[in-house]
Amino acid sequence: MKQIRVMLVDDSAVVRQVLQAVLELEPDIRVIATASDPLFAQEKLKKEWPDVIVLDVEMPRMDGITFLTKIMAEHPTPVVICSSLTEKGAETTLQAMAAGAVDIITKPTMGIKSFLQESAHDLAMAVRAAAQANLKRVGKPSSVPVSTKLNADAMLAPNQHAMAQTTERLIAIGTSTGGTQALEAVLTALPRVSPGIVIVQHMPEKFTAMFAERLNGVCQIEVREARNNDRVIPGLALIAPGGKHMLLKRSGAYYHVEVVDGPLINRHRPSVDVLFRSVAKYAGKNATGIIMTGMGDDGARGLREMLDAGANTYAQDEASCVVFGMPKEAIKLGAARHVLPLQEMQYAILGKLVS
Repeated sequence: MKQIRVMLVDDSAVVRQVLQAVLELEPDIRVIATASDPLFAQEKLKKEWPDVIVLDVEMPRMDGITFLTKIMAEHPTPVVICSSLTEKGAETTLQAMAAGAVDIITKPTMGIKSFLQESAHDLAMAVRAAAQANLKRVGKPSSVPVSTKLNADAMLAPNQHAMAQTTERLIAIGTSTGGTQALEAVLTALPRVSPGIVIVQHMPEKFTAMFAERLNGVCQIEVREARNNDRVIPGLALIAPGGKHMLLKRSGAYYHVEVVDGPLINRHRPSVDVLFRSVAKYAGKNATGIIMTGMGDDGARGLREMLDAGANTYAQDEASCVVFGMPKEAIKLGAARHVLPLQEMQYAILGKLVS
């Protein structure tokens, strides 16, 4: 088995020790070096270059963003950001995602050791997803062991009848690893008059509000983090808050979202499957479903339910994905009516592609 070689860069000795111990429990992951800041990391990179770098963004001497930008310019390498769950951390992390980082893992300000130990599975999955990222010089994908997980049944019963068609079109998008860049590419290409959009991007709480705010600053449409009972209207994209599920509901001629607590579905909260199933149930033929870059299979079954309910469905193609996981699983299920490169996804949203 080819092991994924990992470098850890964090100014906390406790975080470095615990991360190393947790990751090395995985047979397919090997920590080849640790460093307390980017300058030490640069020295170690001269000896051996890792497949994945786990990087703290808030460090002395050189901040993580500067280091990340330097790496991406000199030797593009998948980077997973390890950030504190703070507003400041969220802002810096989003800068890091824009600079090319592929995933985020969070650490609390208190109880870091127990938190990291409890999050061992998520940490390993983030490293595996990063190792599969579509960047230059990345090692081959590793096989990922599968464990028991809940599906969308835990939040919403399977759909029996699709809603009759109305005039208001609605777009549902699901994405994960690599999705922050993909969403920015798609949403910035849309004109101000566009269908209402509901989005699940796998992201920790506190990060989604900042991410939505950032997109809102660069898009012609309005983008914001969804609040319970928000109306879905043309020219508005609602992003599910991290740590909550988002479901579509309908009252009369109007769509709105429900933002609710609930168990992890497909190991995620928010879950794409939960959103897509609710869209299949309440929007039926009025909806378009889009699944884009991401690790795992969240959203694949929900997209199939949307297709069966009469929706038009799209999956991002392998060549333009950072990680061809979720779209691949959707295609395997026959859930995607069309497979498109990222740069054409805006036309799917605007209904300018032949269905």
